Amino acid sequence: MSGLSRRTLARRLESIADFEDPSVSLEQYLTPAELAAHICHLAGLQDDLDRQVVDLGTGTGMLAIGAALAGADRVAGIDVDSDALELARRNERAAVGESGDTDRALAWLRGDVARHPFSIADATVVSNPPFGAQRGNRHADRAFLETASEIATVSYTIHNEGSQPFVESFAADEGGDVTHAFRAEFPIAKRFAFHTETQEALEVEVFRIEWG
Repeated sequence: MSGLSRRTLARRLESIADFEDPSVSLEQYLTPAELAAHICHLAGLQDDLDRQVVDLGTGTGMLAIGAALAGADRVAGIDVDSDALELARRNERAAVGESGDTDRALAWLRGDVARHPFSIADATVVSNPPFGAQRGNRHADRAFLETASEIATVSYTIHNEGSQPFVESFAADEGGDVTHAFRAEFPIAKRFAFHTETQEALEVEVFRIEWG
């Protein structure tokens, strides 16, 4: 794995640019650099970056780029939004391409996570899926877990507060096991009409799942 400390990784990820015109229907929010660094650093410590890494719903590319900087050699980010993928490419050039200290291979793919193009079963998935809170679509993150269970040996996913019973039940039904779970703060700036505060902090839950 890379020699980057978690603190250094977070600092490098602070260069990741946010969405200029985010989509409310896709719940496009910038994954906090500190949280992404925590996840990617933990994945490195668990030797989970030694295989193909797939970022489902990559958005700005935060988790995919974080995985590459943390030591993953093969990383793919998939998103249904072509504008998001172009932003991810720009963010890659800013955070990785100009650094001169990594030759990690990143691929950016346009596609629907629920109808993914991957024919692998031993990947490491990293993902900040939509929560479904604003659309009333509870467990909008289910499709992301379903894909993770199909293509991954292990996954790291971020979910809305209170998701632990659902995630643990889903994993168990698919032969998986939640090995790590922790809470984190997810600050978001005011960007949509339903936001009433200039900035608020959501409480989220992060899970590492080993899939059977």
